[in-house]
Amino acid sequence: MIPLNDIDRKPSGFPVITALIIVVNIFVFLLEVLKSEAFIMRWSFIPSEIASGRNLITMLTAMFMHGGVLHIVGNLIYLWAFGPEIEDAMGRIRYLLFYFLGGLVASFAQVVINPVSSVPSLGASGAIAAVMGAFLITFPHDRIRTVVFLGWFVTVSFIPAILLVGFWFIIQLFSEIGSLAQRQAGGGVAYMAHIGGFVFGIASARLFESRKRLLNMGK
Repeated sequence: MIPLNDIDRKPSGFPVITALIIVVNIFVFLLEVLKSEAFIMRWSFIPSEIASGRNLITMLTAMFMHGGVLHIVGNLIYLWAFGPEIEDAMGRIRYLLFYFLGGLVASFAQVVINPVSSVPSLGASGAIAAVMGAFLITFPHDRIRTVVFLGWFVTVSFIPAILLVGFWFIIQLFSEIGSLAQRQAGGGVAYMAHIGGFVFGIASARLFESRKRLLNMGK
């Protein structure tokens, strides 16, 4: 399933911060392509280094890096589908702070679950998961225009956010369980970062929301 946009409400203005985050992610990905492995190793975060207090800045820089075209395309699609309404509900400054905190909490969750790993981690997935968690709390009944693939058949459906985001979270949870053996062997995808960011978004969304903005949005 590919989420496109919220059909029940529109942001009051252009989502400047969401668009800026997308542009920065694309720019950094182009740097990855041009500068290759050395750039990726320098700016990805390594859990064992973070656990020992080294290269802490990489917890921030890794939030704008991706492991491939499918990785960045998937992340940015979800950000554009869920980010604009949350940016509108929080306001630009609060939303930007929320996004960065969500990414940092997600990275920290990955460090906690595997502090001895020397495998580089990267990606905006944790921060975007925080945005999705916030959307689940703020607009659970909104419907998301979604492209649904059923074998060779493709259709567009309006799926409630609570079902779409909940489905995504269950996939991440089972992926985390299924990748446990890989992580113990020193590899695997950082699914715990997805879950950590998601939980952060659910737990903190109300703290960042602007009640005045929500009233103007008709919530």
